[in-house]
Amino acid sequence: MEFRTAAAVHEKKMRTLFSLPSNLVADETSPDWMNKGDNAWQLTAATLVGLQSIPGLLVLYGGSVKKKWAVNSAFMVLYAFACVFFCWAAWGYRLSFGDKMVPFWGKPNVALDGVYLLDKAFLGMFPNATMVFFQGVFAAITLILIAGALLGRMNFYAWMLFVPLWLTFSYTLTAFSIWSPTGFLAKMGIIDYSGGYVIHLSSGVAGFTAAYWVGPRLTQDRQRFPPNNILLMLCGAGLLWMGWTGFNGGDPYVVSVDASLAVLNTHICTAVSLLTWLLLDIVFFRKPSVIGAVQGMITGLVCITPAAGVVQGWAAVIMGLCSGSIPWFTMMVIHKRSELLQKVDDTMAVLHTHAIAGSLGGILSGIFAVPKLNRLFYDTSGHYIGLFYGLADGRAGDGLRQLGVQVIGILFVVILNVLSTSIICVLVQVIVPLRMSEEDMEIGDEAAHGEEAYAIWGDEEERLDPKYVLPKSKAAGQVEMA
Repeated sequence: MEFRTAAAVHEKKMRTLFSLPSNLVADETSPDWMNKGDNAWQLTAATLVGLQSIPGLLVLYGGSVKKKWAVNSAFMVLYAFACVFFCWAAWGYRLSFGDKMVPFWGKPNVALDGVYLLDKAFLGMFPNATMVFFQGVFAAITLILIAGALLGRMNFYAWMLFVPLWLTFSYTLTAFSIWSPTGFLAKMGIIDYSGGYVIHLSSGVAGFTAAYWVGPRLTQDRQRFPPNNILLMLCGAGLLWMGWTGFNGGDPYVVSVDASLAVLNTHICTAVSLLTWLLLDIVFFRKPSVIGAVQGMITGLVCITPAAGVVQGWAAVIMGLCSGSIPWFTMMVIHKRSELLQKVDDTMAVLHTHAIAGSLGGILSGIFAVPKLNRLFYDTSGHYIGLFYGLADGRAGDGLRQLGVQVIGILFVVILNVLSTSIICVLVQVIVPLRMSEEDMEIGDEAAHGEEAYAIWGDEEERLDPKYVLPKSKAAGQVEMA
């Protein structure tokens, strides 16, 4: 009896000694496959990316356009975010990351079932619900970036149709091909750390293509389109920059040293790119431009995105120099000399800031990608190696192959988005006009939505809803129903 008692006491002591703290013990709400730290960071990163759109790009667009287009531009962002999120959960996520149907598309299915959402995600140590949220905000910002090319004239009803169609028949194909483990470009070994191809190259090409089909703004708007609030625009730009911490820092799907490197490289490249663009503006135009600085910031963020966690810090500096100069040259020199490019009215210059910068980042990833960092990210000893390291390690063939895969990825995304966006625009055009009427474009927000961004009490009362017009005989602060 004494022996059994002693053994029981010893067993109890050992359990106490080697047991996990209560907050780490697996239970029904925290399965043994889930890492609480990873899940917490992934939800935080997703929220940061969401803030890049709402309110980041919402206020950036709203402040960047003429006063008469502020409401319409911001509303295009708000609608796209809401529409994409619903479509993403209803069918988009499984098309992008579900079981393979064909080499570039997943099987259609919903991501709304409680059992599915609480199961382990296809990558990472967190549930499907977290992954659906994280990837959903990426899908949403892609459509919002396309909107940047169409500001100041697109029929809002056409935009309402374009968003779900493009998400379904363009974005999901690119996402599955490049990011799903069973996608054909993923199997080839393409490097796209966080969306240089899937998000930025896609949105840049699709935005430019859609701008061609929608048509241009009014001539006077193209000739003079000053921002209505530069400080508001800068506020949105700041949210975009800081939100990129989650954009690139969340893509390893784990709280790791690679995530830390991705975040640091992101901010290094962006800072260098902004400064490079600023210096070029000073040298050639004799004035430091705030709008130019924001463009340089965006190109830096975009360029580092496909490479963020797989290159060294010195490579991030080089990429910043390239992203601050090459898109500057294509925008300020080539675009102005090209009759073909001039015919397309790309309001926010997404062709240069996203398509050119995204392609540049993809190619530089194929040059500067470090084998060890690729192993940390892709968790494989495959053939991921940049040309620079391939030449240094006597693996020039592997380096050239990697660069070739990066170029193939660019061609695939460009061709897919030109075709899919064109088909979608033609179909939408059959239902509603893509472009607002000339008369409505003269007026802007008031014609499109019956609302204005900066309504001052007493100004143009005849435009206000008559139910809420304050009779001049009434005291200030009183509203009388008609």
